[in-house]
Amino acid sequence: MDAEERPGISKNTLDAVSERARLEQELAHAQEELALINQKLEEKGDFGLGEGASTVYEWEMNLALRQAAEAKIESIKAALARLDQGTYGICEVCGQAIDPARLEILPHTTLCVGCAQASR
Repeated sequence: MDAEERPGISKNTLDAVSERARLEQELAHAQEELALINQKLEEKGDFGLGEGASTVYEWEMNLALRQAAEAKIESIKAALARLDQGTYGICEVCGQAIDPARLEILPHTTLCVGCAQASR
């Protein structure tokens, strides 16, 4: 049944519900990813002189991955807040609508393609 066939439910409402579900799924996945990275960081390697070079590299890589995962989680939470405020899908620089295809790929983006390219 389409939104047009359901009394009292607009297509925009269904789109918002769909986007919320997608963002929440993305958030859950990112939180699982962070938990796995944190587990890896609990394992302490041998950092003795001349030993453990690969362990140090792996440790530093996991620290970088944790930072990226934490940033992604915050970005998704901010997107959920924008959805609640009614500003989700609006470019924070130019105020134009972000292309739905871009939101499909990067659901927590805050910039349209033009503004993202200009900010490089």
